[in-house]
Amino acid sequence: MKLIIQIPAWNEEEHLGTALAALPETVEGFDLVEVLVIDDGSTDATSRVAREHGARVVRLPGHRGLAVAFATGLREAVHAGADVIVNTDADNQYDARDIPALTAPILAGQADMVIGDRGPGSLPHFSPLKRTLQRLGSWVVRRLSGTEVRDATSGFRAISRATALKLHVFTRFTYTLETILQAGEAGLRVASVPVRINPESHRPSRLFRSNLGYVLRSLESMARIIVLYNPLRIFLRLAALPVLGGLALLLRFFYFYLAGNNPAGHVQSLILAVILILVGVQIGVTGVVADLIAVNRRLIEEMVEDVRDRAPDA
Repeated sequence: MKLIIQIPAWNEEEHLGTALAALPETVEGFDLVEVLVIDDGSTDATSRVAREHGARVVRLPGHRGLAVAFATGLREAVHAGADVIVNTDADNQYDARDIPALTAPILAGQADMVIGDRGPGSLPHFSPLKRTLQRLGSWVVRRLSGTEVRDATSGFRAISRATALKLHVFTRFTYTLETILQAGEAGLRVASVPVRINPESHRPSRLFRSNLGYVLRSLESMARIIVLYNPLRIFLRLAALPVLGGLALLLRFFYFYLAGNNPAGHVQSLILAVILILVGVQIGVTGVVADLIAVNRRLIEEMVEDVRDRAPDA
């Protein structure tokens, strides 16, 4: 069994050495542990620091964003023959001693993806607003994905090889929410385990400058995944709104007609009802077409998964 610990890094010369030094050389259940650093187009000595600590480095030609670096790491780890992949941060935020706790459910056959739960609702370095947003966001992700993830934005996670083959990251912002939603749509088993953090390692996030910006980008990512993987559910619900409104107006018109009240005064309601119903039907048809496209994409993803799995190990 081979474990690869991957670290996406962008201009992390200052913190990366500490994070790499804390990683375990052996993990129970694995014959081999390797470290992979994905240098996201850093302009400092990130790659040099990684090599000095014995890590294998994959360097992107330019800064592509955390999500792209994460996806590149998964792809490289699979090609390198990883049976399990652990993702952690370059700023040494997560306590590397909890890596065995992350991998244990996968080794036991109880989970396909394991998310480290920092207990974000009670983290002292988070502001009250951020703690509230973290709890609310994780609740929304649980509802949408059908999983029991308690810390949806945690980047400290373990992923089985089979799961890594199935994940496709579309955004350049962050992979955390997107991969959980994908796993839920694919019926994969997602578990959470408590993990510790290194309080002294915290620095301001470089992903977003404000809580509002993070919320808006997160909502955008969630909406994209839901529409990509389950468009019919969304479009049918949207279609129901104008159809129900149109039917209500139609029933109102027929009520006045049957009651003998001059229906001529309510022709506008009849016209509006027809328009609303036609709009709803159009939205529903769009949903059906989108669902057919989604089915075709799933077939393509299965082909890509098979090609990835058959690719020669790096």
